Amino acid sequence: MPVNKQSVEQIIQAVGGKGNIAAATHCVTRLRLALKDESKVDEKDLEKIDVVKGFFSVNGQFQIVIGPGLVNKVYDQLVEMTGIKRATKQDIKDAAEKKLNPLQRAVKTLADIFIPLLPAIVTAGLLMGINNVLTGKGIFFPDRAFVDVYTNWKDFADVINLIANTAFTFLPGLIGWSAVRRFGGSELLGIVLGLMLIHPALLNAWDYGKAVSSGTVPYWDLFGLHIAKIGYQGQVLPVLLSSYVLAKIEIFLSKRIPDAFKLLLVAPITLLVTGFLSFVIIGPLTFSIGKAITAAFVAIFDHFPALGGLIYGGLYALLVVTGMHHTFLAVDLQLIASTGATFLWPILALSNISQGSAALAMTLVSKDEKLKGMSVTSAISAYLGITEPAMFGVNLRFRYPFISAMIGSAIAGVFITINKVKASSIGVGGIPGFLSILPQNWGAFFIGMGVALVIPFVLTLVWGKLKRA
Repeated sequence: MPVNKQSVEQIIQAVGGKGNIAAATHCVTRLRLALKDESKVDEKDLEKIDVVKGFFSVNGQFQIVIGPGLVNKVYDQLVEMTGIKRATKQDIKDAAEKKLNPLQRAVKTLADIFIPLLPAIVTAGLLMGINNVLTGKGIFFPDRAFVDVYTNWKDFADVINLIANTAFTFLPGLIGWSAVRRFGGSELLGIVLGLMLIHPALLNAWDYGKAVSSGTVPYWDLFGLHIAKIGYQGQVLPVLLSSYVLAKIEIFLSKRIPDAFKLLLVAPITLLVTGFLSFVIIGPLTFSIGKAITAAFVAIFDHFPALGGLIYGGLYALLVVTGMHHTFLAVDLQLIASTGATFLWPILALSNISQGSAALAMTLVSKDEKLKGMSVTSAISAYLGITEPAMFGVNLRFRYPFISAMIGSAIAGVFITINKVKASSIGVGGIPGFLSILPQNWGAFFIGMGVALVIPFVLTLVWGKLKRA
């Protein structure tokens, strides 16, 4: 499909003119712009442009949804018309980051670390869901699992479980790779650091509680210091902070050690110092912090489940808007590591479904054919776990669909938390998310899913009809 140059010119003018564009790049479907002043964007004019399917601002980037294939041509025309240099995604991130406050930068840092890990984590969650279906009792047969009846499937399920558990078993290694890369250090050293924290010679973190009870926790005697010889399987905070320290030490040494000696000195000193700091200070400290965070969330949802579900279910979409939802991925992983399941992630899945339902209702509210088409495609995307097109392209533009989705998500959140619905892993945050839910919680989760499907749809439909009346 050829690009109308007039449409590209209209985009440039709608975002404040070429003088307001600091840098520009694109991904598969969106133009990604770092604007000098986002207040100059004329949203009404932008909405009228034929090639624009939606737009939103996040983490200092103004993103315009164009569509696969076409976005490349629009970007080429934009570069030609404005005379700006072609930029990479990292260039845009760097330009956008300058406008963020300290809290936003911290949230963005966590997002930069965990987003690259999502394919592995989500894939693991889906596979664990399949294993749950095969091994969960009462799903296909009363009080018996599928593999108990058809025993030839037992080893098949075992292999699936092994594959699924790999990402979680070696999670510190994955986080170490991503975190050290984000902090500017050597990715390989990050992997080594993460794997070092779960070395088989250490007491497995899963057995720590039992070892404490029996008084069998092993210790190192380091010059009078008694250091618990424990690993950090499934833990997030120890490897995050250790990765930061490792990267800073490596950068410090690389600037001061002559090139001829770097290979011999930088990596060994970096790992040695970081290793000792990790086991002596960072690990024990962050392990305690992680336990405290877990205990706080568990206490809230144990004693006030309805309130917890109402707040998290109702406000999760706002966390997505601000980008802060990525911070809760670390909390989910910490909960899974500490308790074996998370009660937060199921609420996330229903929040995504709620946004999809609200967007879908707009097909019956709006008379704009372009908006109807966008509503359908974005709703399907949200049902499959990707909510940004629905939220930023449809719901936030009209506000009341977004609010309707928040209400539906809050009600669904209350219901599933009262019924203690939990997920054994992180999966696809939409309709397929049931695969990550513990099989014994499926009934309550499906009812919650029904609430998330129906209430936002009905509220948006009624609200929209009243606004038009």
